[in-house]
Amino acid sequence: MAGVTRPAIVLGMLDGMVEHLFTPTQLARLDAAGRVLDWTPVASWDGPRADALLAEAEILVGHWGCPTLTAEVLARAPRLRLFAYAAGTVKWQVTDAVWARSILVTSAAAANAVPVAEYAIATILLANKGVFLVRERQRDPGARVPLDLTRVGNCGARVGLVGASFVGRLVIEGLRATDLRVSVYDPFLSPAEAAAIGVEKVDDLDGLCASVDLLSIHAPDVEATRGMIGAAQLALLHDGVTVVNTARPALVDQDALTKELISGRLAAVLDVTEPDPLPADHVLLTLPNVFVTPHVAGAMGNELRRLSELAVAEVERFAAGEPPMYPVVAADIDRIA
Repeated sequence: MAGVTRPAIVLGMLDGMVEHLFTPTQLARLDAAGRVLDWTPVASWDGPRADALLAEAEILVGHWGCPTLTAEVLARAPRLRLFAYAAGTVKWQVTDAVWARSILVTSAAAANAVPVAEYAIATILLANKGVFLVRERQRDPGARVPLDLTRVGNCGARVGLVGASFVGRLVIEGLRATDLRVSVYDPFLSPAEAAAIGVEKVDDLDGLCASVDLLSIHAPDVEATRGMIGAAQLALLHDGVTVVNTARPALVDQDALTKELISGRLAAVLDVTEPDPLPADHVLLTLPNVFVTPHVAGAMGNELRRLSELAVAEVERFAAGEPPMYPVVAADIDRIA
């Protein structure tokens, strides 16, 4: 519309991420929805260049490496109205000052959940089939792995999910076409929601652990969830259960899990560990019943296009006066990833 000024956009992310993250078409759409002040992103709020960009910024499009929005930074950005984050958690960028200013925050966590769920679904099916353990037994017939060929398979096995998050719900959807029985522990999942998505809601985490053939973790890293899978819960898992963790390492007592894995009683698929990645000589990398990857379940390579697409769409909606698709609000910060 003639006379309408496009909002000023600043890019906050690691140097080189613009070309890696956005397609040429997405960049053109971003610049059509607003005015990108500088195509070289900001990775620090220090210096005169950052001062000049903050003074004009109405929209901040962030990604990995976006510096934190503190009260001091926001004082230099009096016009900022939208922080569109083209990645998952905003907890490292957003502070209370953002909510105090009523700045709209959006996240691409829903887009990042897709590859994490794909990884989880694949590993759940392979682990239940005994694929990881059979491979190790083939490599070394004497390998000590919890493999009972009479119990492997995906026909009627019970999978326990901890958390009906973005990822958890996509995993549920992906497993719907299988013969697996899916149970979920999540205090925020209502019985009606559980029925609607076709899973059994379990109110007791210990009860879930005692009844499953595989345990897959999809809860956020918040104070209430840290260490939620401890020695007591691991002891309840029957022999041969596989623990899949694509969420955060803090949710599992890694020392307790390592003891169980060294004993050969359980198996594990771990995409997140402490430290992350593990040093080359770490015991978890030497065990035949453990499949470890260095935090690769989330968006990589061409999967980043989903994240950037969601961020661009949020900017377009904001510029057009439309509500966001995936807003992040202060009340949810303590219970989301």
